Amino acid sequence: MRSRRQTAVVSGASTGPPDAAVRAPSGRRLGDAHPCQEGPLDLRLVPPALAAWGTAALALDAPPRWVIAAVVVCVVVAAVMLVTWTVRAHPVRTVRADAAGGARQDASEGAQVPGWRQPWRRVSVAAVLLCAAAGAGSAALHGADLYRGPVPALARHYAEAEIELEVTSDPRLTRPRVTGAHAVPPSVMLEAEIIRVTPADGKTSVTRTPVLVFAGEGEEGERADGGRGREGGAGGEDSAGPWSRARWLALLPSTRLRVRTALAPPLPESDRVAAVLRVEGGQAPRVIETPSGPQRLAGRLRGGLREATDGLPPDARALLPGLVVGDTSRVPPELEEAFRATDLTHLLAVSGANLTIVLALLIGPPGLAQRAERRGLAPRLGIPLRATALIGGALTLGFVIVCRPDPSVLRAAACGLIALLAIGTGRRRSLIPALAAAVLLLVLYDPWLARSPGFLLSVLATGALLTLAPRWSAAFQRRRVPPRLAEALAAAAAAQAVCAPVVAVIAARVSLVAVPCNLLAEVAVVPATVLGFATLATAPLVMPVAKCLAWCASWPTSWIADIARTGAALPGSGVDWPGGWRGGLLLALATVGVVLVGRKLLRHPWLSAACALLLLLAIVQPPPLTRVIAGWPPAGWRFAMCDVGQGDATVLAAGDGAGVVVDAGPDPVLVDRCLRSLGVTRVPLVLLTHFHADHVAGLPGVLRGRSVGAIQTTGYQDPPAQARFVREQAAAHRIPVSRAVAGERRRAGGGALDWQVLWPTAEGSGRMPAPDGPNDASVTLLARARGVTLLLLGDLEPPAQRALLRTPAVAALPPVDVLKVAHHGSAYQDPGLLRRTAPRLALISAGRDNSYGHPAPRTVAALRAGGAEVFRTDTDGSIAVIGPTGGPTGGPSGGSAAGSADGAAPVLEVATRPP
Repeated sequence: MRSRRQTAVVSGASTGPPDAAVRAPSGRRLGDAHPCQEGPLDLRLVPPALAAWGTAALALDAPPRWVIAAVVVCVVVAAVMLVTWTVRAHPVRTVRADAAGGARQDASEGAQVPGWRQPWRRVSVAAVLLCAAAGAGSAALHGADLYRGPVPALARHYAEAEIELEVTSDPRLTRPRVTGAHAVPPSVMLEAEIIRVTPADGKTSVTRTPVLVFAGEGEEGERADGGRGREGGAGGEDSAGPWSRARWLALLPSTRLRVRTALAPPLPESDRVAAVLRVEGGQAPRVIETPSGPQRLAGRLRGGLREATDGLPPDARALLPGLVVGDTSRVPPELEEAFRATDLTHLLAVSGANLTIVLALLIGPPGLAQRAERRGLAPRLGIPLRATALIGGALTLGFVIVCRPDPSVLRAAACGLIALLAIGTGRRRSLIPALAAAVLLLVLYDPWLARSPGFLLSVLATGALLTLAPRWSAAFQRRRVPPRLAEALAAAAAAQAVCAPVVAVIAARVSLVAVPCNLLAEVAVVPATVLGFATLATAPLVMPVAKCLAWCASWPTSWIADIARTGAALPGSGVDWPGGWRGGLLLALATVGVVLVGRKLLRHPWLSAACALLLLLAIVQPPPLTRVIAGWPPAGWRFAMCDVGQGDATVLAAGDGAGVVVDAGPDPVLVDRCLRSLGVTRVPLVLLTHFHADHVAGLPGVLRGRSVGAIQTTGYQDPPAQARFVREQAAAHRIPVSRAVAGERRRAGGGALDWQVLWPTAEGSGRMPAPDGPNDASVTLLARARGVTLLLLGDLEPPAQRALLRTPAVAALPPVDVLKVAHHGSAYQDPGLLRRTAPRLALISAGRDNSYGHPAPRTVAALRAGGAEVFRTDTDGSIAVIGPTGGPTGGPSGGSAAGSADGAAPVLEVATRPP
């Protein structure tokens, strides 16, 4: 459908004033379908949107009297300005009769007054003030929900009550995390609103209070039906009995539950809920109202997508639902961390890109939507433009329901609806006003979005794509960069430039691989998303076809996962950066400097190529180069202790590119990065001293991309969950698992490395009474590498240390060269064992600023008093011990050496890599 002016252009005539740009021939068969030239950016809605955003963020927890005063002042000042503008813009005209009887105007009263030429300045300022007042008022009303009604008082007193609540979000599992030696198991978390509350006094109150609900694993575990229950949960008598975790996860938004539980106050950083409800596994809520029809349909679509992806490889099975509908329930923590390290998390959160792809299938490129050459399915099917806009609006609303109203989804949907409205009405449109209008409407509707980091990042990225990216793309193309590559590079660089300071505020880290990883992932996003939505649509109808489409989508999805993992594992993938707003401001200034310098560098291709090569080397850090420049890994290293935080991970050199790994630490990314920096590609054996999470949770990082011969563990299978985790990882990679036995001797690297298992004895494997069974059952090794001895004590406590000291193997043991101090250097050490081993070097693995006080000052003092030189990962970073034939002395921190007084023992050198 074309406008009247467009028709005139096609026919060669124009009804408007002469305009060379409009009347010039277009060179097309039908002429130019959209001859109107775009003017400067329309920024009139930007100040009101920013004013509403800022006041909403400030007024959510501000004192009510301040908010009321601010609203009154803004409204009064705006009203005065509007009245003044009206009087000046429309002055009273006095008409007098002249001598001839005609009418004439008094020039003195009808003349234009000063300020008439720019009347809209007052209107613009008044609009900003009114939007600020609206934002503050809306935020004050929403913030009051956290304080009104009986729920806040009940939460402060940890009171028990019968609660009727409505689920407002999809249930999701909290991410398992390592806290010291223990892995905190995931629990189900969901957002809800309390509708009715009946405390112990029996007085029922009707309210509308937002809360956060945590549900534990049911006592019965998984039921025969998989624990899924019916859509939206069962009702009536079917709700009897404790609920399993899967049944909680099957709940849909708009479901109403009734449960009796205790309320608790929220955490200080939880600024959107008034209370926390913890429903224990033995409690069974009752479903009193099933979810609405649209939510049931959305649940079936999402469930069909999960079912269609069940048979895919692990990465595709986890990522495809996240790419399509934001369902990240299957994404493992280490993959999520890899996405975060490479700034690819926007792919796991449904955003405007997903909606753009859906609408592009319908209307084609948005820039051609009103032109004669418009593309997409709609013109091919003969659908008129206005009907196309209505269909697009319905798709947008359905998109929000299926993908859930997350901040980025709401922003994308609002922008899309405004753009579709402009298309349907035939009015001139611009995406900048659409974005500003979307921000304004959403902040007024839900002021909590004003404090949402996801909403901020979404708006910043969209604004960068609309303003910076086109200019940068044109600049790249002027320097002979291919158009498609220029557009992709400009989009990735612009989004990263404006979002990186905000990410630095939150994460205190800057990714150096974000732009290349986003560029490489971009080629797979569109096919993965299109095939994923096709799977979503066909799964409820024809599951075999959906499974076939999901299999096709698994290829680009696996590519994205490989990009994230590879980028995160690079030694120089990111750098630590000061956190908080100061760090964000510093990074913003640094980004501006880089952009200004980069503009000049682009004029010199060879200099640009040299800078790019230097950046690539800094990110990849190939071992030969880092060995020359930074001294890491040092030549001739025998043992290395990785800096993996509060945990243990030690590597014993076993030949060129090979190493025996003792413990894997708590973080897969950190241990993988350490092994890469050491150049370890083959692992003959992974020995896990015991099953505490700070020693085994990083196992996926050791197994990733390496040839692993076997896994050996202690015989004490506790904690059971972590022991099961190790077995599952081994089975997934088809690696045999065995138990270490005291007295066992093994070697690797052609005899360059050998070791002997000293502990646990047969009694210590499971029957030895101990205050801390897993710690006291730690596998203890005595390793020898070309004349250098290393004693690894795991996390042995004093009772087990004394028992170890009484064994014949340790009783006949001469002093060792290197000691891996037990239990991260805690205060609980047996002095007799320290005197017996008499190490020259003592290595302690501990996390920076850990809450346990490791290593204990008295332990460090005792080691030094015995003649040992102490190195610790929390201050020295990764540590490598160099044998007598080692290369350069020291490492990046200067290193140090240790030798015996009589000269009989080998001279040892230590290289460290600062954290």
